[in-house]
Amino acid sequence: MKNQLANFRSLITLADGTRVLLRPLASTDREGLVELFAHATEEDRRYLLDDVTNRELVAGWAENLDYTKVFPLVAVINDRIMGDATLHFRRGAYRQQGELRIFLSQEMRRRGLGTRMLQTLIDIARNQGLHLLIAEVVTDQGPVVKAFEELGFKRQCSLSNYFMLPNGATRDVALLLMPLVEHRGEF
Repeated sequence: MKNQLANFRSLITLADGTRVLLRPLASTDREGLVELFAHATEEDRRYLLDDVTNRELVAGWAENLDYTKVFPLVAVINDRIMGDATLHFRRGAYRQQGELRIFLSQEMRRRGLGTRMLQTLIDIARNQGLHLLIAEVVTDQGPVVKAFEELGFKRQCSLSNYFMLPNGATRDVALLLMPLVEHRGEF
C-alpha cells in the first residue's frame, strides 16, 4: 500500500488564494529540493537535524526515495518547491508509529501551508494503518509547538537538554503525540 503513495496528488487553495500542489517528492526534484534548503536561514539550520548546506546530502533525499521508510510530501507553487514535510515510518516493535517533520520556505510561513501539509500527512498516516504520530519540537520554537497542538497533538513531556545546537548548547524538546487509533481498556 505504501507504494501507492507515489501517485498521491492534492491541489489546495490557501486562504490568500494561493494554489499549491501537494505531491510526493520525486527523483527529478533534486535541484528543487536543494534550492528550497539553500534558502534556510542560519536560525532555521540551528533546529534542523541534518546539515542542509550539504547539497549532496539534500540531493540524496530525492535520489534515494523509499516511500516504505519515509514519505516526503512537497508543496509546489509554479514549479517551485516551497515546503517539505516528511512522514517517517518506524520499524519492528514501533511499526505502528510515524514521526512528522516539516520545513517551509520563509515566504510560505504563517499562511496555513504547514497546517495543510501536516493534516495531509496525518490523513496518509491513518490510511497506512499507523496508530500513533510523534513530533519532537525544540521548546524554543513555541509557535511550532502550538501549531502541532492545534492539530491535535498532546505534549507528553519535555526532554531536558535533549537537542544540541551546532555550537554545543543544549535545548529542551517537547515530545508531542497524536493517537490515530483509540485504545479502550476492554476486558
